[in-house]
Amino acid sequence: MTQRTISKTLRLLPAAVLLACAGAHADDAAAPNELRLGAYFVHYKTTAHDLSGPYTPAGINIRVGNVTTTYITYVRHLDDNWALELAGGIPPTAKTYGKGPATVGSVPFNNQEVATAKWFSPSLLLDYRFLTPASPVRPFVGLGVNYTRFYKLDSTPAGDAANGGPTRVRLSTSFGPAATVGGSWQVTREINVIAAFSAARVNSNYRSDTAGVIRTTSIRFNPRAFILAAGYSF
Repeated sequence: MTQRTISKTLRLLPAAVLLACAGAHADDAAAPNELRLGAYFVHYKTTAHDLSGPYTPAGINIRVGNVTTTYITYVRHLDDNWALELAGGIPPTAKTYGKGPATVGSVPFNNQEVATAKWFSPSLLLDYRFLTPASPVRPFVGLGVNYTRFYKLDSTPAGDAANGGPTRVRLSTSFGPAATVGGSWQVTREINVIAAFSAARVNSNYRSDTAGVIRTTSIRFNPRAFILAAGYSF
């Protein structure tokens, strides 16, 4: 090796070291994106005013059955502690049951499935993760907003019978606060397991139309969800 070659190599060495350090830092940096897939176990603590309108007996109310659906979420990590989370899932079909008297006239009512609806209900959350990226288990909390739109609302045969004929049902769109608390366990560099509890305020105005007879109420769905999922970072 000539003196000229040695000198050139020595001049390039600092640049090579810097590039190697930069590459190592990039390898060590946490991946900014994460996709999560799992299950939503949703429990509704429904409260509503009694239904009001013409020919409506006193004490007519409703409750919503619990559902389990697929959980799909995208997380964008802003730094080692803060992240934006767009949480959602495959819209479930929620079943609504009569709550109140055993019968309306001669028609069975209490605990009868009176209506069904699908929910599109994403939440946008700002999460804070405790501890450091090197920690295998990291608790987190998040606050944000929820948007819920109801569609494919149908009155069941039991609902039509209780209402006195074929009935159209409508629920207004809801905006409200949302929150989550949970933890993640890092299995590998790319894979982690998440368990969390989330809640949102979902309030809606109910309106039914039975041959021009309008009945209304306001409903607080109060969904509470346990989440179990796997996350993939990239």
